Amino acid sequence: MERRRYPMPMPFGWYAVAYSDELEIGDAIPVTYFGKDLVLFRTESGKSCLLDAYCPHLGAHLGYGIHENAGRGGRIQGESIVCPFHAWKFNGEGICTDIPYAKNMPPKVKGKKCLPSYPITETNQVIWAWYHPDECDPLWEVEQHEEANSTEWAPLQRYEWEIATHSQEMAENAADPAHFLYVHRTSSMPEWDIEYEEFRSRGVQKARMPTPRGEVDGAIINASVGPGQGFTKFVGIAETFLMGMTTPIDEDRVKCRFAFTQPKVDGEVVTGGVNGAIIKNIVGQLEEDKPIWENKIYRPLPVLCDGDGPIAKFRKWYSQFYVDWDSSQM
Repeated sequence: MERRRYPMPMPFGWYAVAYSDELEIGDAIPVTYFGKDLVLFRTESGKSCLLDAYCPHLGAHLGYGIHENAGRGGRIQGESIVCPFHAWKFNGEGICTDIPYAKNMPPKVKGKKCLPSYPITETNQVIWAWYHPDECDPLWEVEQHEEANSTEWAPLQRYEWEIATHSQEMAENAADPAHFLYVHRTSSMPEWDIEYEEFRSRGVQKARMPTPRGEVDGAIINASVGPGQGFTKFVGIAETFLMGMTTPIDEDRVKCRFAFTQPKVDGEVVTGGVNGAIIKNIVGQLEEDKPIWENKIYRPLPVLCDGDGPIAKFRKWYSQFYVDWDSSQM
C-alpha cells in the first residue's frame, strides 16, 4: 500500500500559471495544476482565462487543436475558446456561448456556467490564477513589484523546476536557518528575524555571502503573500530581486519558478562577475535542496531543539491556507 509523504491538502491562494509573454493573443495551451487538467487561453481582446479542460458535452480537451490548430492548442474565436470536437464555445467564465449546429441551446447550459473557471490577474510579467477548493473569491491581491515592471531593471532571468514535494515543505526552509550550514555549507548560521501577519510573512537575514572575491557581509529580505507568491531582495553585494513562485501540480508535485532581475547600470544590463555569481549561487542552493525535498517525509509535531528556527510558528501561520485540515497535527 502506497503511503503519501505529505498528509496536507493543496493550499489555496494565488499561483503563477505562466509568464505573460508565453501566452499570445489567440493562444490556448493545456496545463495541469491543482490536481486538474486545465486550459489556459488568451482571447482576441487580450484577456487571459483559465478553465477546466474537458468539454461538458462529450469530454474533449479544449487545449488540443486540430486542422490549422494542430500542435498549437485550442482555437480562439472572439472571447471564447472553441471545442475541437463539435465546436461548442465557452467564454472565460465557463459559460457556453454557442453551439453552432443546435437549433436551441440545451437548458442545462443556456446562460449557465458549465465549466469551472479560475480568477486571473496579470502583473509582474506573470499570469496568476486563484485556486480555492470551495471556489471562494480571492481573499487578497497579488502584490506588484516595481523591479519586475520597470525598464530600469534587467529582463527577467528565468529558471524552472518540477519538484516532487509539497509547497509547504519548500516554504518551511525560510524558517529553518540551521539547514544553511549543512545543505548549503555556509560559513555561519544566518541571523534570522521573521514576522507573520495575516496572509503575509516577512523575514530579514544577515549572512556572509560568497562572491568571486570571497565572502562579504550581506542581507536578505524575503517575504511572501500567501503560499504561492514569494519575493526576495538581496543587498550588500549586487542588488538582486527574486520572484520565487511555487504552484501545486497536484498534492505531491509542484512547479517552481525563479525569476531574477538586477538594476541596469547606465541603461545597460550587467552580466557576469558578482551579478552573475549571486544568481548562480541562489540557483545552486535550490538544486541542493531538491534531493532533500524529494526524498523526505513530513513530520507532524516534530522534535525540535533550541537552535532550530520558528518552525512551529511558521506551520501555524501556513495552516490558514488549508480547508478542512486539522492544524493541531502540524
